[in-house]
Amino acid sequence: MPPEKAKATIYDVAEYAGVAISTVSRVLNNSQDVSDLTREKVLKAIEKLQFRPHRMAKTLAQKKTHLIAIALPTFTTPFHNELLKGVRNCLRDRAEDIDLLLCDLGSRDPYGRLLSFLKRGTVDGLLLAGMPLDDRIIAELKALYAPVVLVGYQNDEFDSYFWDDVSGARVAVEHLVRQGHTRIAMIRAYTESDFQAGRLKGYREALKAGGLAFDETIVVHGETTKHGGFSEEAGYEAMQELLETAPDVTAVFASSDVQAIGAWKALRDAGKRVPDDVALVGYDDIKTSRYIGLSSVDQSMDEVGQEATDLLLRRLSGDTSDWPNSVLIQPKLCVRESSSVTR
Repeated sequence: MPPEKAKATIYDVAEYAGVAISTVSRVLNNSQDVSDLTREKVLKAIEKLQFRPHRMAKTLAQKKTHLIAIALPTFTTPFHNELLKGVRNCLRDRAEDIDLLLCDLGSRDPYGRLLSFLKRGTVDGLLLAGMPLDDRIIAELKALYAPVVLVGYQNDEFDSYFWDDVSGARVAVEHLVRQGHTRIAMIRAYTESDFQAGRLKGYREALKAGGLAFDETIVVHGETTKHGGFSEEAGYEAMQELLETAPDVTAVFASSDVQAIGAWKALRDAGKRVPDDVALVGYDDIKTSRYIGLSSVDQSMDEVGQEATDLLLRRLSGDTSDWPNSVLIQPKLCVRESSSVTR
């Protein structure tokens, strides 16, 4: 891996704890042949020195399979499932020497769970998706002593794949402007994030380029907090609000496909037709969208999952020739029936 600060070694731990190196090794391997007092001394030394076992070297020495982990806020959304599909496709022919660990960080305390996971130092490589980094996470990722590939966020200290959310939203809304719509609403997420800010910026830029005024009253979100507001329930609630407060809206850009699907149901329940009465464009281009005819911004999640995993495997093999590799992905609009009618 690229140059890093000097790390604590097993020798440092042994010296700090006042024990033999073999004793530290037995503690690391969870051997029962160590007294509780000695084990506590070693564990305190490990914590104090921020020692992380170099699992990759151990794996090579013992000729075992590599263990790589993919950590996500959740595995229950179609968006993340598309990414996971790409990861698994890449590993399909590597079952004999690669094991995959799925780490669901949950929604209550994802940072706490991620920190706890990283402190174990038990993986040879990590693909971390959908998690903005803070100083604590960056420090632990460096201490992991294993290759890391980020998906969804860019950081100069790690390999990363990330999207141009401004461009993605802009092409979606420009399409609606070209279709003749002049009252274009946006369904956003309940929570703030860098990519959410990018999509809002792209929405505003497209309106301005089309000579349309920005109206913050038609930028709405649902009250359901599930998945940070990226859910069908939130999309349904947001669309209900628009129908009540802005009946003149003729097109809606949703920050995710699941929101757009929820909005579509709200329109149907209200007796509105898509796209005749209200046009819809989503974001992510999940599998369901292709079947129901929802126009959407494609982020190539399957391909990104494959490419990011392939890069991680190259790093595991010792190839750091292009480190750090930052890949900016340009989304593309897939126009379908939900926005096909010209005004």
